[in-house]
Amino acid sequence: MSQVNLNKFRNIGIAAHIDAGKTTVTERILFYTGITHKIGEVHEGAATMDWMEQEQERGITITSAATACTWKDHYINIIDTPGHVDFTIEVGRSLRVLDGMIGVFCGVAGVQPQSETVWRQAERYNVPRIIFINKLDRVGADYFRVIDDINSKLRVNAVATQIPIGRSEDFSGIIDLLTRKLATFSEDDKGLIVTWSDIPAEYKEQTEQLRMKLVGKACELDDALAEKFLNEEEISLPEVKNALRKGTLDRRITLAFGGTAFKNKGVQLVLDGVVDYLPSPLDIPPVKGINPITKNEETRPVDVNAPFCGLAFKIMTDPFVGTLTFVRAYSGTLAAGSYILNVNSDKRERVSRIVKMHANKREEIASIGAGDIAALVGLKDTTTGNTLAQEDYPILLESIDIPLAVISTAIEPKNKGDYEKMVLSLRKLMSEDPSFKFSYDDETGQTVITGMGELHLEIAVDRLNREHKVEVVPGKMQVAYRETIQKSTPAEGKYIKQSGGRGQYGHVILEMEPLERGKGYQFENKIVGGSIPREFIPGVEKGLLEALGTGVLGGYPVVDMKITLKDGSYHDVDSSELAFKIAASMAFKSGMRSGSPVLLEPIMKVEVETPEEYMGDVMGDLNSRRGRILGMEAINGIQRISAEVPLKEMLGYATSLRSMTKGRAVPSMEFTCYREVPKNEQEKLLESK
Repeated sequence: MSQVNLNKFRNIGIAAHIDAGKTTVTERILFYTGITHKIGEVHEGAATMDWMEQEQERGITITSAATACTWKDHYINIIDTPGHVDFTIEVGRSLRVLDGMIGVFCGVAGVQPQSETVWRQAERYNVPRIIFINKLDRVGADYFRVIDDINSKLRVNAVATQIPIGRSEDFSGIIDLLTRKLATFSEDDKGLIVTWSDIPAEYKEQTEQLRMKLVGKACELDDALAEKFLNEEEISLPEVKNALRKGTLDRRITLAFGGTAFKNKGVQLVLDGVVDYLPSPLDIPPVKGINPITKNEETRPVDVNAPFCGLAFKIMTDPFVGTLTFVRAYSGTLAAGSYILNVNSDKRERVSRIVKMHANKREEIASIGAGDIAALVGLKDTTTGNTLAQEDYPILLESIDIPLAVISTAIEPKNKGDYEKMVLSLRKLMSEDPSFKFSYDDETGQTVITGMGELHLEIAVDRLNREHKVEVVPGKMQVAYRETIQKSTPAEGKYIKQSGGRGQYGHVILEMEPLERGKGYQFENKIVGGSIPREFIPGVEKGLLEALGTGVLGGYPVVDMKITLKDGSYHDVDSSELAFKIAASMAFKSGMRSGSPVLLEPIMKVEVETPEEYMGDVMGDLNSRRGRILGMEAINGIQRISAEVPLKEMLGYATSLRSMTKGRAVPSMEFTCYREVPKNEQEKLLESK
């Protein structure tokens, strides 16, 4: 791959709220770019990108599938990401390695809860975006209203590039404002051929007004163009496009396209938008990282001849080739059969093969170069977020944030003989999805799995049964509580053991103080004058870290606390790291008891879209679940209710909402923060433990 080609590369993601039509858009892209010859439909369970059985049954995307295609001599890597909030990590890790994004919005519902979450994530990773307003063939769809909705709720500068012709089922074509031409799509060939013609007379005035607005926006983004505009000089189409492209790359403007993917109208024009406005790898600043040897910050250029570095952003188990490690290459070239350094683990890995993925099908390639995305076969010790680099040029890139798991359940294999197989399968699931974890509870002898929500764990159990052929029985869903203290307190721990031979002596004096929610744990060493020798301080830290795993109220992990080591004493002969570790643990337990310990519970941000007639029932039900209503909004006869509700009260909510509203209300939930459990609830909880 030559350096010149990189201008023709696009690494894009498609992201949106659940059910806004992302996967349908991707299916059309694959069809129009010639990757597939038949369109797979989500509702028929035949979508190419949703290849897992669970995805086809539920009609939702669970894993972000990667595929590659070409359009107008440009090479496009596409990642189709999930919309369900339980799979947020899939969206986050995809955005981390993408250069651009298509945000898909429903033409009726507009900005929905998860589209806001995805938008915030894209903002965090500085990803330039264009918008596709889908489902314009639906009753109540309104392209311009959704643009206004996006501008007010997401606080962006979204601007129309098109005018849809006809509403709902009469939606028949799209006017392109820049070229002043009408595009229509033939039903016979599923919209494959786009016919361009003159604008209908009744749309001419609106077209000129909106075109003037679009050109005006372009001039705001480019000083030279603004000068031409003020001098009333002719501004060419390429000049306007260049200014709009520059504004998109700087994230100062977001261009909006429209259509209906299901009815095969408008998707090709979005592909043109990807080529015209979204960045190539050369438009992205060189990647930054830390040299693990010198600890200095370094950058790597987007150059195939530079030393190789890339980020592993997804692990997938393939039944035919084993583990596939998806990698975004930032610089250099990596050939199949060569060795690479995993900088995080400092282990050497051999790349046996490199494959381009088309959803779950593979095409073998000889090498991967800067700016490209591919899957490596043969890596043994690489997990999500690891940096891969040339051995003599190591660099550590910023890793991927792993969200907090808030729910757990115990599982056991139906056949006792399957225990080993179950653990092996759980390890595979954990390497694929770092927001999913499992552990063994010594007290109960159970294997416990934790994740982002009920659906997350349901899918994991389902995959164990189907893909890994291990039948498991899940227990009751359990909420991940935490403990903390409410007031600052001194704490002292002294461990003395004299029983023949060498004794043990450790003595620590601590100050424990509460921190703001979400601050985690901080340790500070304020020992002066050597009252505890330096070699024993790590023992104190280890003791505290271990003790943090089990609080004094219900044995839950302890969070949001600062512990300062202030003083202590030691014995010349009997002191050891172990003695100080035990002393620190003893001090921690006594400090927890005297610091007014309290339980914390995960609070979920809940959004429910419900027909108006059920609004009273839904709100009453949320209130009865200790919910706090944050607001309501009416959209086309549908009420959107926002609330904050403790996760404990939301277990099984989707089922009860379905029966309450005859299946017409749609809930969505995401973790927002930890809060103190009310006293009466805390007593009930601790009694039932």
